[in-house]
Amino acid sequence: MKHDLKLLEARLKELDKKIAEVKKRMPAHSIKPPIMMELFELEDERDAIEKQIIQLKKINPEDPVDPVKK
Repeated sequence: MKHDLKLLEARLKELDKKIAEVKKRMPAHSIKPPIMMELFELEDERDAIEKQIIQLKKINPEDPVDPVKK
């Protein structure tokens, strides 16, 4: 479960970087449809991953540190 969460969080960071790169390529005016479609797809994927992360955290919230286990 924690492994899945780490993978999703890593993918989320990767998507945030890609979204930032696409936004840098966007001109102030007359944005081309392919660039907008790429941005929308990345944002949709990011939103879906964020929802998955939230669900995983609800199902299995991180246990507080157990001093006995240390």
